[in-house]
Amino acid sequence: MMRRAALIALLAAAAAARAAGPASYTADPAASRLGFAGVQAGAEFKGSFRKFTAAVDFAPDSLASARFDVQIDLNSLDTMDKDRDKTMRGPDIFDIAHFPTAHYVTRSFTKTAAGYSAVGALTLHGVTKDVPIDFQFVSAAGQSKIEGTAKLKRLEFGVGQGDWKSTEWVKDEVKVTFSLVLKPGT
Repeated sequence: MMRRAALIALLAAAAAARAAGPASYTADPAASRLGFAGVQAGAEFKGSFRKFTAAVDFAPDSLASARFDVQIDLNSLDTMDKDRDKTMRGPDIFDIAHFPTAHYVTRSFTKTAAGYSAVGALTLHGVTKDVPIDFQFVSAAGQSKIEGTAKLKRLEFGVGQGDWKSTEWVKDEVKVTFSLVLKPGT
């Protein structure tokens, strides 16, 4: 009888510990989107990365334990312009022959009036720098979703060499947008 009570108490404590931490998710690749926008010759252009993975541990009441880990296949770049895509994959922009992926891992989260903010390390083009993100988390009817934005300066990461290092034709600031439809992780 005492062993059974101890086992029940242990199982209850384990369940409570799981409930207290953030839920684990992965981004549904078919329904999620990772995009960016830049300015070239005074006009905005947009693109996206078709292949990326996102492991997300998040619960609004467990921000201290929250974590996003995003891996991006830079070769999956698509700006709807084959010539621009080829140039961006080349040695003067992303140099995917040497740097085929980008990686973003969060370090801290805070609640804001508009949702949440996080700070994480982005490794791109062999350079790692902190990049803050702002996002909203929505969970309703069994579906969870994260949508947000970030801004970064491409030249801080060495993205833009040769003629592309100048900001005369291609601006330094890039806006990143993301919409992650989450499915329960394992």
